[in-house]
Amino acid sequence: MFSSLPPAIADVARILHQHLGERVTTNESIREQHSHGEGWKHASLPALVVFAESTADVALALRTCHEHQVAVVAFGGGTSVEGHVTPGNDAISLDLSRMTRVLAVNENDLDCRVEAGVTRQSLNAHLRDMGLFFPVDPGGEATFGGMCATRASGTAAVRYGTMRENVLGLRVVMADGRIVDTGGRVRKSSTGYDLTGLFIGSEGTLGIITEVQLRLHGIPETIAAATCQFENLGDAVRTAVSTIQVGVPIGRIELLDDAQMQACITYSKLEDYRPITTLFFEFQGSPEAVREQVEMVEAIAADNNGLGFVWSTSQEERTRLWKARHSAYWAALAAYPGHNGIATDAIVPISALTELITGAKADIEASGLAAPIVGHVGDGNFHTIIMVPPEPGGYERAMELDRKIVRRALALGGSCSGEHGIGTGKLEFMAAEHGENALQVMRAIKHALDPQNILNPGKLLPPANTPTGAAA
Repeated sequence: MFSSLPPAIADVARILHQHLGERVTTNESIREQHSHGEGWKHASLPALVVFAESTADVALALRTCHEHQVAVVAFGGGTSVEGHVTPGNDAISLDLSRMTRVLAVNENDLDCRVEAGVTRQSLNAHLRDMGLFFPVDPGGEATFGGMCATRASGTAAVRYGTMRENVLGLRVVMADGRIVDTGGRVRKSSTGYDLTGLFIGSEGTLGIITEVQLRLHGIPETIAAATCQFENLGDAVRTAVSTIQVGVPIGRIELLDDAQMQACITYSKLEDYRPITTLFFEFQGSPEAVREQVEMVEAIAADNNGLGFVWSTSQEERTRLWKARHSAYWAALAAYPGHNGIATDAIVPISALTELITGAKADIEASGLAAPIVGHVGDGNFHTIIMVPPEPGGYERAMELDRKIVRRALALGGSCSGEHGIGTGKLEFMAAEHGENALQVMRAIKHALDPQNILNPGKLLPPANTPTGAAA
């Protein structure tokens, strides 16, 4: 059945097929589905796809692959944008999306345990009648295994933090098939190395996460959404920065520039808005606290030439706004037919955010490319969706713009990625951001935990002495 595969992979396939049956497949359409995430320019067919339904399945797969020195790339929702889930041609794609059980909910302790294939949406549907929710919201149907692996955040990070702050513990299968439990259910501990933190953001290069212990939060008594539009991009960014600096406990604060608003107005039917830079806000708390927060932010916006500050506690209006925000990438693609999109992901300390975004806007205008701006500006993070024109040299022009924006962020004390991670797409910036000594430590950890380099090889860590694009 697997005779056409390379010998080592054929041996792995036969062993796993004995235990997992038809969950081991070489079907071409299934392999194509596992050849890429949502990012563009990152696709490669795996030799084999294996569907795991338990930690034991993952342990069996890794133990077998370790023995035969076959590479393994974990796959969940396939929503990553930096090539994290793209396998090599001689690799296995290990799909955990069928691991969808909510294993325990501890209402009194505000925590729960889920399998890696559970999504935020499905967990929150499960929790709704308990008055609880999980806040980290990267958009899309991302799974918790992938959200942990990429240290995801999203629109609510300004209030609730990222996956790093919201994971109490993990179950991880190591490269040789050993099962390791990290952390626990307590809110703090002073024992041993922080293994949970080590695996959060490791992008499947140190182990494969199969279970996650999560912090939960109570659903706020009152939630209000607001918008404010600005003729000037800098005024909008200064409003967001001032909101954070004065200590308003904002739930979300998102920026869409004029190009992104034009795309969203068309795609998400926001006809009651003008195509100018817009801030979306969300406020949470008691009715009195929400009203106080709204009044403070409205005054800040007015001081920065804000136009038409409007707020509402309507669930329908909140849903409409945040659905439009989460559809921003697709709205941009729809606005430029025939183009592909590259999503940048720069972040800086908030005091430098105005300089970074206005500088990036100038870079975009000088490039002659279309590149709508959208971002979680409350924590200093923003994205440009660079539209790659269908013409010779278009991709190279887009990547040069990406590099300029990253160089600006690094020069201001920032990072090349606030939430998308590294994968293969941001490898060239790692040395400039971290320095070679730090990368040597990272490589030593990788070698200690995965000496045969079978776990997502070629991702996250550039080879030693690799030139960096950020220094070009």
